[in-house]
Amino acid sequence: MKKNILFIIPSLDAGGGEKSLINLLSQFDFNKYNVDLFLLNHSGLFMDFIPKEVNILNIPNNVKIFNKSLKKSIIEFLFNRKIKLAYSRLMFCIKSRRHTVGKGEQYAWKYLRNAIGKLDNKYDTAIGYLEKTSNYICVDCVQADKKIGWIHNDYRKLDLDKDFDKEYFKKLNYLITVSEECESVLKREFPEEKHKIKLIYNIVSKKAIETLAQEKIEYNEMPKDKINILSIGRLHEQKGFDMAIEACKILVDKGYRICWSVIGEGIERERLEKLIAKNNLQESFRLLGLKNNPYKYLKSCDIYAQTSRYEGKSVAIDEAKILCKPILVTNFSTVYDQIEDNVTGIIIKMTPKDISEGLEKMISEQWVRKVICNNLNLLKLGNESEIIKLYQIID
Repeated sequence: MKKNILFIIPSLDAGGGEKSLINLLSQFDFNKYNVDLFLLNHSGLFMDFIPKEVNILNIPNNVKIFNKSLKKSIIEFLFNRKIKLAYSRLMFCIKSRRHTVGKGEQYAWKYLRNAIGKLDNKYDTAIGYLEKTSNYICVDCVQADKKIGWIHNDYRKLDLDKDFDKEYFKKLNYLITVSEECESVLKREFPEEKHKIKLIYNIVSKKAIETLAQEKIEYNEMPKDKINILSIGRLHEQKGFDMAIEACKILVDKGYRICWSVIGEGIERERLEKLIAKNNLQESFRLLGLKNNPYKYLKSCDIYAQTSRYEGKSVAIDEAKILCKPILVTNFSTVYDQIEDNVTGIIIKMTPKDISEGLEKMISEQWVRKVICNNLNLLKLGNESEIIKLYQIID
């Protein structure tokens, strides 16, 4: 008999965790498992990539109302005489705004929980596939014989209330994370849960990436008369694109003809656009937004740059490695799980000056790029077999 599995994630907007889930589902054995997916929002770049075998659960009506603007949702709840939910929507807004993003999501959770309620079906295994809300839904709203949480980042960098999470982690059967450093951090932060913590790398399909990378791009998307630098990631403070813009300014002022493109979308767009305009970099630093196929841009670029302040395990870095691109990365804590300095990439300090100097070296000394590409070409990349580790846990 097939086992029933539930995956939980708030949405499938562009992001490493979201892409990782799509990669995992694309490798799933649907002959052995029935798979449901619970989302709080049925929108996002990756919705079209969900395998047809996955059953997407309906969004509860109260959550649909909760997702509306504060004014509209409160009016609708009051009209339907749902006083508690109107109060919950107001308190959700207050708690979210009163605290930093991470803690705000934690402290607002109990009010969102009132709108979700309990899911109808019972599962053999339920998996909260992203830190915070996904894990809280898994614990509080789902009936399952086995419950698994997933942490995709260095926990120390998430600015979370550890005591809040401690109560939820107690109720999970397993806690999965994505890199050796993330695993070590979790075991230090939550020693009482050490026995539950498992490592499963984000799945990256070499064959799929190489196939999609064959698609052609338009000439003006990556101008051939410039050095093309590419970054992929949400427009969020975590990704350090403010430092990238400042580094770009330094290089342009030195006379380098570069075109630095960023694929991604997010809350920082307006601030980054102002920073680009302030430095007169409209022709040299471009925010391309979301792209259904980022791999054709990745294949066409001269250098891939990851300027993050922190990561768990970057899916984009693994994708750049598969396409054998020269890689420059900042020295966030988990980077050494993915890049060997001066062998499979260049690791630099987390400042605009150091980023610019690293890129200048890669631009002016072509042999540096060739060495990295040659070393990457020797590696056995792609890790579809990681899914076996998950099967061993859920079976």
